[in-house]
Amino acid sequence: MTARPNLPIPRPSLWLTHAGMLAEQVLRAFWPFFSGSMAILAALMLGLQDHVPVELVWIVGALALLGLLAALILGVRRFHVPSRAEALMRLDASLPGRPIQALMDDQAIGAMDADSVALWHAHQKRMARRAAQADPVKPDLRLADRDPYALRYSALLALVIAGLFGSFWRIGSVAEMTPGAAIAGQGPSWEGWVEPPRYTGLPTLYLADQADPTLSIPQGSRITLRFYGEVGAHSLTETTTPLGTQDATEPEQDFVVERSGQLRIAGPSGRDWSLDVVQDTAPSIGVADVAEAEAGGQMKLPFAASDDYGVVSGSATIRLDLSAVDRRYGLTIAPEAREAIEVELPMPITGDRADFTEDLIEDFSQHPWAHLPVTITLTARDAADQESQSEPYLTKLPARRFFDPLAAAVIEQRRDLLWSRDNAPRVAQLLRAVSHLPEGFFRSDTAYLRLRVTLRRLEAFTKYDLKPKQQEEIAQALWDLAVIIEEGTLADALERMRRAQERLSEAMKNGASDEEIAELMQELREATEDYMRQLQRLAQENGEFDENQQGQNGETLQMTQDDLQRMMDRIQELMEQGRMAEAQQALEEFQQMMENMRVTQGQGQGQQSEGQQAMEGLAETLREQQGLSDQAFRDLQEQFNPGAQAGESEGNEGRSGGLGRGQSHEGQGGQGQGSDQSEGNQQGQGSLADRQQDLRDELGRQQQSLPGAGSPEGEAARDALGRAGRAMDEAEEALRSDDLAEAIDRQSEAMEALREGMRSLGEALAQNQQNQPGQGTQDGDMQANNRDPLGRNPGTNGSISTDDNMLQGEDVYRRARELLDEIRRRTGETDRPQIELEYLKRLLERF
Repeated sequence: MTARPNLPIPRPSLWLTHAGMLAEQVLRAFWPFFSGSMAILAALMLGLQDHVPVELVWIVGALALLGLLAALILGVRRFHVPSRAEALMRLDASLPGRPIQALMDDQAIGAMDADSVALWHAHQKRMARRAAQADPVKPDLRLADRDPYALRYSALLALVIAGLFGSFWRIGSVAEMTPGAAIAGQGPSWEGWVEPPRYTGLPTLYLADQADPTLSIPQGSRITLRFYGEVGAHSLTETTTPLGTQDATEPEQDFVVERSGQLRIAGPSGRDWSLDVVQDTAPSIGVADVAEAEAGGQMKLPFAASDDYGVVSGSATIRLDLSAVDRRYGLTIAPEAREAIEVELPMPITGDRADFTEDLIEDFSQHPWAHLPVTITLTARDAADQESQSEPYLTKLPARRFFDPLAAAVIEQRRDLLWSRDNAPRVAQLLRAVSHLPEGFFRSDTAYLRLRVTLRRLEAFTKYDLKPKQQEEIAQALWDLAVIIEEGTLADALERMRRAQERLSEAMKNGASDEEIAELMQELREATEDYMRQLQRLAQENGEFDENQQGQNGETLQMTQDDLQRMMDRIQELMEQGRMAEAQQALEEFQQMMENMRVTQGQGQGQQSEGQQAMEGLAETLREQQGLSDQAFRDLQEQFNPGAQAGESEGNEGRSGGLGRGQSHEGQGGQGQGSDQSEGNQQGQGSLADRQQDLRDELGRQQQSLPGAGSPEGEAARDALGRAGRAMDEAEEALRSDDLAEAIDRQSEAMEALREGMRSLGEALAQNQQNQPGQGTQDGDMQANNRDPLGRNPGTNGSISTDDNMLQGEDVYRRARELLDEIRRRTGETDRPQIELEYLKRLLERF
């Protein structure tokens, strides 16, 4: 192909394409040479040649030069200067139809035909217009296929680092390493550097540039000197090390400065300095604020530490202050020897460690020294391995507090047992006294049973000398028991709310910390919200929802969720301000209001729906399961506490369902006293097992007719009832195997699953009501809305009549009380007409 000078191609496009092709050839041919050059230059600028022997510099330099020469020769052989024709072809390939090639071609056929020639000229013009629009072709500078390990980028990175942290002046030191160069060129010379310890962060000093005769350097700095030229032309004298140095002439000198002194280099261009060593001071550390327990029981101890170059690490040592312990009760005897507590102090992850404040947060709630007087000693270490200790900080070891009296008592006995194993008999005696009459004292049957099991294990271990491992096992069991008592395993939302109120009240009385009160306040908020959700679910099931608070004068007030939230906010605000008496009073008012809150059951005139029947059936099954569990618990109680079998009480229900009667709770009066007790137990448990089987069969029948099929809530209800059925089967097997404790656990699981199933079924029914609202409900609501607060309907001609139905039914006394509350409320509204107020007062006097 012959290039034509009259091609209509933009010259800049052709030149740039040609230059790009030239750049491709240069990079592809000489990238090894460029990479090697950058690597060698980076090493020289960083001064690596100054840290290795001269012989090694010669060897590496020679190899590097040979490598560069080889890369250069190979690059020349590979290099090819692109021609103009190649640039045209590159440009032509980027255009559609290859117009440049068409312009360079000649007509081969039809040159004598005028029409054919005209067609060819038209084609040439069209190709010329395309060629005139040619843009430069970008070069392909990728070298990944030739340099798969990206060595060129590594060399470039090294050069950038050398440019930032190195110097071109260091390259000149290579010339001094050539044989005879120092003698021939400059004669005897020297170099020196002062390198402070790395942890100081200070830069290296070049001694030849230090004009000040006095140098202040950190302790531990390393001084390196090099003498060039004839040996003996230069000498070193220093007094900064313990032994010192006098007129040392070795070519290389290296020593660490430990004290202030003199440094003198004798010889041509010699220098003399007075070195002032800055001592590395030991770190300082101390307690910054009082130690306190956070909401979860963890100890929070603020501390402050500082050092001239930064603290590296720290630790806290906690020891029992035996002289400050109140040696009463279980603490009267000598304690068992225990090692001090060692914990690492937290260090700042980012920022400067020269001066900082941090918080040591650790949980010592289960340690035997919890809430006992201790001394806390803080230790800080710096990079020079210097240590400093703070003054012993006296405090009671912060830990979790138990506000429930029973839980606090269990924790106290656990502390006494860990104090010394000699306290084991006393602890067992006190725990037996605590569990003697559990009725009304233990909120959870599970907690009582766990206490009795732990007590029997403790007494058994005590008979054969309590071992340390057994001591730890009993202590862990008592801790778990106290947590269960404190936090509870209550499934009912109302009971959880009452429990949260009681714990918050106890915390305010006992002077709990702000974090503990904040945690208990949050627990109360969550329990109250859970209770309100339960009320709403019941209201959706019954078609009506009424939240009422009964005041001191009997008036009924309508409350909303916002009102409850404002009351709790007010309680928390009073506590934060330290007005505990007012906060306690407000909490009592809140408790009274929540106790009186209830759900008003609707009085529909029609028959119950399928969902209501299913809910009532499940509720009855739950009550029967609770009764079976109570009776199994009574039987288990008789095994643990035979002395409590006799006598009758309302809370001591026997196997037959009546009050406690004699040894085995069987028969009437004194019957059965001569029967064998173990046989009576087996018969009783066999009866309970049969009743458990019947209850399981009834639950199976209820599952078959359960509504809400197909919905997520309905399927969740079926799954929960399935788990309840399996738990009932396991409870039956345990009863037949005379394993009452296992049976009670399985019955508890069955009851929890029943409650979950009822909640899911209620949500399914409520969802169904929202999707298919009934007309009757709307009509009932409209009729109820037309009544006045006293339940009267406006009659014709302005007359008012009282609905007779409102005085009918089983809820007549509740309705009467609501009417009386409404009259009292209106009597207290002084803005009402005087005649109305007198009428209301006469009603109050009459009723």
